[in-house]
Amino acid sequence: MTEIPNVLYSEDIKGIIPHRYPFLLIDRVENIIIGKSCVAFKNVSNNEWFFQGHFPNYPIMPGVLIIEGMAQAAAVLAFATLISEKVGKPGGSDFVYFTSIENAKFKKPVVPGDVMRIMIEIEQRRGNKFWKFSGKTFVGDTLTDEAEFRAMIPELS
Repeated sequence: MTEIPNVLYSEDIKGIIPHRYPFLLIDRVENIIIGKSCVAFKNVSNNEWFFQGHFPNYPIMPGVLIIEGMAQAAAVLAFATLISEKVGKPGGSDFVYFTSIENAKFKKPVVPGDVMRIMIEIEQRRGNKFWKFSGKTFVGDTLTDEAEFRAMIPELS
């Protein structure tokens, strides 16, 4: 894939980041603005593996997995940017590593049946290796979570 379509579905996402079920936590990425932002979606189902043990009588999506969904959407955005700039993938690194999470706030539970909208922005970038993102999640128009996080992409070939 050398050109990034404006909407990426599950199979497209799996061509960009290495995550697979049950740990692929985004279903669709759209409104990709290379080098700036994207919007991802997660359809939260009652059949999710984490609901079996995370408050089984009151199933809520674990906050750490919401942050992971943000990170996966950010990884797609970073790789889409590198692919568009023709400096990353194919043949480059497949991994984006978290280096820090800051100012995480969990405002409202995400529950089965929700469609989580994940909005990601690139806040800062140093070369192709170091990235800072901000992320917010919404269910409908309600802000449910937000965080800032940094990531590193190992050397690209």
